[in-house]
Amino acid sequence: MQTEKVVDHIVNWLKDYATNAGMNGFVLGISGGIDSAVTSALCAKTGLRTLCLEMPIHQHTDQVTRAQQHIGWLKTHYANVSNLEVNLTPVFDNFKKAVPAVENSEALELTLANTRARLRMSTLYYFAGLHSYLVAGTGNKVEDFGVGFYTKYGDGGVDLSPIADLLKTEVYEIAKFLEITEEIVTAAPTDGLYGDTRTDEDQIGASYPELEWAMEEAENGKSVEDFEGRKKEVFKIYESRHRANSHKMNPIPVCTIPVNLKK
Repeated sequence: MQTEKVVDHIVNWLKDYATNAGMNGFVLGISGGIDSAVTSALCAKTGLRTLCLEMPIHQHTDQVTRAQQHIGWLKTHYANVSNLEVNLTPVFDNFKKAVPAVENSEALELTLANTRARLRMSTLYYFAGLHSYLVAGTGNKVEDFGVGFYTKYGDGGVDLSPIADLLKTEVYEIAKFLEITEEIVTAAPTDGLYGDTRTDEDQIGASYPELEWAMEEAENGKSVEDFEGRKKEVFKIYESRHRANSHKMNPIPVCTIPVNLKK
């Protein structure tokens, strides 16, 4: 990958889009992970106002520390960057009190994890509306179009996606070029939606390089019967995730009314 040219392309794309839309800049959530670190740096490089939000909800301390370190690094390098912390823990706790009690279950845990993401999306759009900013998405290609590893109308609710055509390994290349802090580059990827240390690989059952391999094989028309051992296992995981999350990646179904019924 021609990393420097890719970076310039994304930065110019972001600036042109915001300028043509008559918007003042960008707002995005900083999680302490590689994707939000790279996206925020790319937004900052446009020279347009870039608001970085920390939105902790019972957040693990490691994630908070990395997020704060990255924001400090950004503000040192880019005068157009500002930041705010919005503690959403009380909001989340009050939401849980407001809805009917449910016995603990896997469905409840996942639903509450998605609720965290949706509270953060609402917060981002609050500030976007106040300042005429665009909400910048931080999803990469494998997450957004491969396994659908994001929350519908949560971190999937954005105005534009600067890195969604980049594989995770390519995001790492850009991070090194941008000199993102080493703690973020070496940290295990996590969605941070559970308040613990579980990683993306823990949840998915495969690493990002493995998923990238499976995504490429699937796009080339391969099927699970073409593989054995770990490759077969990974391909099954990819196919299962892709199929289950296709509702996130496809347009919302619209019930089309026959013309004769409208007469």
